[in-house]
Amino acid sequence: MSTSTRHRSRSLGGRRRLATAAVAAMTAAILAACGSGSGGGAAAGDSADGSSAGKPVPGGRLKIAFWNDLQACIDPNQVYWIESRSLDRNIADSLTDQDPKTGKIVPWLATSWTVNADATEYTFKLRDGVTFSDGTKLDANAVKTAYDGTVALGPRSTLGVTYLAGYKATTVVDPSTVKVEFSTPNAAFLQATSTTTLAVLSPATYKETPEARCAGKIVGSGAFTLDSYSAAKSAKLTRRAGYAWPSSLVANKGEAYLAGIDVSYIAEDSVRVGSLTNGTLDIAWPRQPISSADQDVIKASGGRIETRALPGISTNLYPNVTGDRPLGDLAVRRALYKALDLPSYTKTIFWDGYPVAKSPLTSTTPYVADESAKLAHDPAGAAKLLDGAGWTLGSDGYRHKDGRKLTLVALTQAGTPGDQLVQDQLKKVGIDYQIKVVTASQFTPTAAKGDYDLVPGYLTRADPSVLGSLLNAAGSTFYTAKFSQDAATAAKVSDLFGKGLSTVNAEARGGVYQQLQDYLIDNGLVFPIADRVQVIGLTKKVHGFAWTSESFLRANDLWLSK
Repeated sequence: MSTSTRHRSRSLGGRRRLATAAVAAMTAAILAACGSGSGGGAAAGDSADGSSAGKPVPGGRLKIAFWNDLQACIDPNQVYWIESRSLDRNIADSLTDQDPKTGKIVPWLATSWTVNADATEYTFKLRDGVTFSDGTKLDANAVKTAYDGTVALGPRSTLGVTYLAGYKATTVVDPSTVKVEFSTPNAAFLQATSTTTLAVLSPATYKETPEARCAGKIVGSGAFTLDSYSAAKSAKLTRRAGYAWPSSLVANKGEAYLAGIDVSYIAEDSVRVGSLTNGTLDIAWPRQPISSADQDVIKASGGRIETRALPGISTNLYPNVTGDRPLGDLAVRRALYKALDLPSYTKTIFWDGYPVAKSPLTSTTPYVADESAKLAHDPAGAAKLLDGAGWTLGSDGYRHKDGRKLTLVALTQAGTPGDQLVQDQLKKVGIDYQIKVVTASQFTPTAAKGDYDLVPGYLTRADPSVLGSLLNAAGSTFYTAKFSQDAATAAKVSDLFGKGLSTVNAEARGGVYQQLQDYLIDNGLVFPIADRVQVIGLTKKVHGFAWTSESFLRANDLWLSK
């Protein structure tokens, strides 16, 4: 997830490799990179949609290894850690689902729905015959309990607070009909009902403490049940007997083929890749990119690579424009766009062919706009803007104004090659980019005080409204919103976010988010650095792999060949 920098920087430490050479951990802002395989491509012998061309073989336990689990929580209503959310997607179902190819919202636990004209009232008709794994029947009261319970978590539900913004009440109309009301328009709510964050758990779950739920006291209606969970160590899931209510996007309408899923956490890339190629693992699911060299190793062993961009906010930097800071000048912010060489960044930090950031939103986010022309590398243009702003180039190679060096302090938890590359790029136009390394415990307090010029952040959600979590000063408490805008700019940004949340028509909504992305770039409120692409390695035994719209694992159709 997160602009909460704890997710961003904790999750992105580690090492990456360029070509055949191992190097230090890449920029803490980068989540995961693109493998050389096609996004969402099928395995050899599988059809283009990822389903197997052969007959699925029931049984077997899938062995999957993630990088780490620093949030130490498995409750879908609370967790923002994307690997835990991948597991949650197979444990807990949601009212709707989202097609990863089109962004369309489709039925799941709800068979149909209506939305009023101003997106303040949603009414859902529920599917018959659904039960939670404790035997409790899904009904309107269970949905009410779930949504009320998620709201009651408050800031413990980092994502839920945003998804349920303006929440007024959930009302039981009848046992199979539930109405959700908002005090302010929330056109993004329908998409939110497809996420793991708003997964519906058994009413008994909401009697547990938030801590107990994080530790595994959760009961869902998914195709698998959670047998055990030990944060950053292991998790075990078992096939749910009698499961028969998957999303309409799932090919297998009955019980999962797999007998279960065994999860481990392996911090070292080399160990994870080695375990995959020697057959100890079936899926290696890293945080940082699998290097092109390691991808070749996986393919040589008969395995394959699957990739898909994580939807939501790109790896971005956010400015502090307050006081007399240099980025308070729009000309300096615009110069920064021209000084950054994004194609060179992706080629150097990743490899040729890695997608270059084109927007504050990633490439799989609905309504993403192509802002690449405004982000084009133009060092001469950057120099002209800085000259015009009074920052003249000195004999030391840096720009000065009124006896002050043009210095930008970038907050991070690790000085990495990505940070250093940005530093080198900005130095070429005379900007002194200082990398301020702080501990995890220091990061949020330091950022909250505005003690920086640039700070990184991102979030994962397949809806453009996710940008509001970081940049809508009217609704966000994050420092990225507080310090990135003056009052007049903040009012315009909030107005655009408000229009996006009150516009139900898809075409009109897309137009609002085009305006928003244009405005953010035109006014230097966010600096895209790289797209965020999820990449995993699979052995040739794994068939039927499919991504969810959030780029998580959907295991309903997975099976293992003997």
